[in-house]
Amino acid sequence: MLASCAGARPRILKEDRVKKIEAIIKPFKLDEVKEALHEIGVSGITVTEAKGFGRQKGHTELYRGAEYVVDFLPKVKLEVVVSDTIAERVIEAVAAAAQTGRIGDGKIFVTPIESALRIRTGEKDDDAI
Repeated sequence: MLASCAGARPRILKEDRVKKIEAIIKPFKLDEVKEALHEIGVSGITVTEAKGFGRQKGHTELYRGAEYVVDFLPKVKLEVVVSDTIAERVIEAVAAAAQTGRIGDGKIFVTPIESALRIRTGEKDDDAI
């Protein structure tokens, strides 16, 4: 909800906050996560191919008799910007769909978004997502 005073610029109330949810997941889990987000009504998602490692610190592989270390493992980074009202459901859906129970399942990061603007229409914040 927007609150405004006469002549004052509207400000966003606490319940209208927007959150950015970033998830680093295993690539083969992307379709399951996308479907889980679709089921709860998330209409926009950004996906980026990434490489990285955490506690697993990569692994060694054998290729033509030579052993080599794969430091950075393939990952997928998802970015979703949603209203604060559904942020917790989004986090739960991503976590449930991405989980394999094995090391390297990934991480989810949540940050507040100060402002959002749809370039085409000029809509702001909740209306822009």
